[in-house]
Amino acid sequence: MGIKRLYLFLLKTFMPIFLMTFGICMFIVLMQFLWKYVDEMVGKGLEIKVLSEMFFYAALSLVPLALPLAILLASLMTFGNLGEQLELLAMKSAGISLPRIMRPFIILLSFVAVGAFFFQNNIIPLSQVKMWTLLGSIRAKSPELQIPESTFSNQIEGYNLYVKKKDKDGRLNHLMIYDYSEGFNNAQVIVADSGRMKISADKQFLVLFLFEGKMFKNFNKDGIGSSEAVPYMKESFKVREMLIRFDSDFHRADESILQDRYIGKNLADLQSSIDSMTVHLDSIKQLNARAIYRQSYRRELEGAKEEENDIHTEEIPDFDKIYRELPTDRQASILRQAKNALETTKADYDFKAAVLSSDEKEMRRHHTEMHQKFTLSFACLIFFFIGAPLGAIIRKGGLGMPVVISVFLFIFYYVINNIGLKMASNGMWQPWQGMWLSSAVLLPLGIFLTYKASNDSVILNADTYIEGLKKLIGKRATRKIEKKEVIMFHVDYTEWEVQIERLKEQCEAYLKRSKRWMPYFRFWEQGGKDPEAERISVQLEELVAEGSNSDRHLVLNKLMDYPILNGYHLIHSRVSPTVGKILGWLFPIGLPIYLLATYRRKLLLHDIRTITHVSHELLNILKK
Repeated sequence: MGIKRLYLFLLKTFMPIFLMTFGICMFIVLMQFLWKYVDEMVGKGLEIKVLSEMFFYAALSLVPLALPLAILLASLMTFGNLGEQLELLAMKSAGISLPRIMRPFIILLSFVAVGAFFFQNNIIPLSQVKMWTLLGSIRAKSPELQIPESTFSNQIEGYNLYVKKKDKDGRLNHLMIYDYSEGFNNAQVIVADSGRMKISADKQFLVLFLFEGKMFKNFNKDGIGSSEAVPYMKESFKVREMLIRFDSDFHRADESILQDRYIGKNLADLQSSIDSMTVHLDSIKQLNARAIYRQSYRRELEGAKEEENDIHTEEIPDFDKIYRELPTDRQASILRQAKNALETTKADYDFKAAVLSSDEKEMRRHHTEMHQKFTLSFACLIFFFIGAPLGAIIRKGGLGMPVVISVFLFIFYYVINNIGLKMASNGMWQPWQGMWLSSAVLLPLGIFLTYKASNDSVILNADTYIEGLKKLIGKRATRKIEKKEVIMFHVDYTEWEVQIERLKEQCEAYLKRSKRWMPYFRFWEQGGKDPEAERISVQLEELVAEGSNSDRHLVLNKLMDYPILNGYHLIHSRVSPTVGKILGWLFPIGLPIYLLATYRRKLLLHDIRTITHVSHELLNILKK
């Protein structure tokens, strides 16, 4: 019962965050969609109903983009909050492992992944067909007429309008209209002092009322040449009404065109189309192969060989000899004919190859769309196995660090996924390779983070890497020894002096025998180990532990001058002599490690000299 309550608590913690992050992600991707296509919608007088319908279908189509990001962000925030509030630590202290804590989320998101598959298979094709059809209809709609001042406008097909100034009441001053709707040879120019404009009741025509103007019109309908004078007509008017066709209504395009494309098909339709296209392409390839064989010299030579075997009397004529005996003009004519025949054949094959390439690309897009219906569900699970352990490791909730990490990981996933899609669509990779590339890249990361979080790893702790770097370059931490308020075991200074003297003698003997440089192959045969330095380190720590029980301030202060020896393993302590020999023979790899170990050895010798010096001073303090 306790576990069930815990699972219920975890799900209640996760669900509000998931719904919130999903709403935020949907808003972000919708804003990105709006910024991309805002130029197609602005200035066309679209109704709120049409725009709402457009955004509704766009939101449905963008769910596959927002859902994985929402799961990643929600899991990161949930486990980050649990870690920051020490609730995750309390669960682990009660004996509940991280995989067991993740169990209710795995079950929940498994249902989400199954639902995402059915959504991608059944809802997305319909929403994409309606969205792209509606967007195409919006693109085809004529814009609302907005005539600028002091600029020629060509918003009306076949006309150029110029207005010098527009009054607030809608009056247009100093108009100039170029009408080339019947062709440039029959153009007419209208100049008016002022005018007004309105749309007809059926929104099919633009009505212009012009005042105090003139009209000039050419008469070139009989095809008079440019060298002859072109007659024209000049007309003055006080009031003139012009009717210009201008369709400003919104017309929906036919959805059946996109329904036959890959974006409008579910899994069964895609598989059926792939089977049909495979049979069609195979038949085309066979027909092309037979055509190439019929037009090739191989068939003619094989026919000539059969004829030669049947007759055995006629010899194959020497075509080169016959060609050389022809006149020069005849030879040139034959070459031109051969060249024309080759160019015709090449153009024919290029056309067939282009058609075949287009059909193959369409089939690849069907394949990629089919795989994409599964990759969404798999991506939801992968992002959970990345976000949950990552949140447990960083232990930071809220919208700060989790948002930064989530955006970075999702951009990485989006780029990898687009690379795979491009490679698969262009035929450079197989469709399954391109569409599963992002999952193959992120799955090992999810497994690695889950393993590290289950073992309470500190892979994202900056102090861990700083300390590791310090150890790598041989930099030691300083000692800190404080006087104890209660001393259980008092120091026997006589015995302790003997221990210090013994340590000092060992360090002096080590310094006499040791050199800064160690032979290269000897270094690798020993595996980078220094047993004598290790013994000195152990004896030093025992001496410091004994001396920390002293009640004398000078002794405690001098003990803090002792360095911490941790560089006696000049390479990793787990490297065996056999592995060391192998690394030594791999000269390009072994040489940098050897140079780094030589630098650390120099620091080790310096520390041992310091131990000798501090031991001498400590003995002087004890003798006073």
